[in-house]
Amino acid sequence: MRNILFFILCFLSLQLASAQQLNCEVIINAEQTGQTNLSVFKTLERALNEFVNRTNWTNKKFENHERINCSMFITITSFEGESFNGSIQIQSSRPVYGTSMITPVFNFKDDQLSFNYREYQPLNYSKNTFNSNLISVISFYVYAILGLDADTFELQGGTSYFEEANRIVTTAQQGNSQGWRGSDGQSSRFRLNSDLLANTYAEYRTVLYDYHRLGLDMMHEDLLVGKTNIAEAMKKLEVMNRRRNNSLLLRTFFDAKADELAQIYSGGPQIDSAELTKTLTNIAPRYSKNWRSIQ
Repeated sequence: MRNILFFILCFLSLQLASAQQLNCEVIINAEQTGQTNLSVFKTLERALNEFVNRTNWTNKKFENHERINCSMFITITSFEGESFNGSIQIQSSRPVYGTSMITPVFNFKDDQLSFNYREYQPLNYSKNTFNSNLISVISFYVYAILGLDADTFELQGGTSYFEEANRIVTTAQQGNSQGWRGSDGQSSRFRLNSDLLANTYAEYRTVLYDYHRLGLDMMHEDLLVGKTNIAEAMKKLEVMNRRRNNSLLLRTFFDAKADELAQIYSGGPQIDSAELTKTLTNIAPRYSKNWRSIQ
């Protein structure tokens, strides 16, 4: 009997492991409130870590080594009772094939975070149902992370995840919180999701694939080919930039990739660095200091 129970527990643990898609660290910073010792912040941090990492977000099976490494850094700037305001910084990364290198994929800050939370209240995601703005925001970024990661492995591979994020945008609008409507600015969750699904910015998602699968993942076999493919991908972003200058997705791309790009082209096999530098300076002048290091 004891052996039967042991095998059942092992089976259940394996099922739970395969249901997990993220390896995410959620951190709550409440220093700006001046009340960092309140137990509600630690309770919320623990609850969000369990919510993100233990929820089965997709039917796709992920092995432990396939889980996406990511983080959500929540800064609470003010709160009153059960009402909280602040911001959330989301980052995700993925390994580079054939190397020990980790490459950043997503780096995004959302300054429109507001939610109600009662200590120890359960956090559960329900498709097509609005439960709370906190659950909607966190779930939205989970699907953004899943979609962007999938796009780096397969051309347009993240579409189903972005569509699920879009359902969250629609249902969350009934909560009347900022970030879910087209009128909420050019860096809102609405704008991020809308642009990811728009043909106007199709090059962004193509570049995610070209940069990672045809560029970084090729470098262990042929460094020059990988560097050349990434340089060619930057030309596609230039086409997108001519269509819509300084778009949110363009800024999001370089917020994640500027330092890495400068490092990739700081040595090794040479390409036409003058042309690449001109392209990067044109589409991302904010990072001109990075581009000056390209050789």
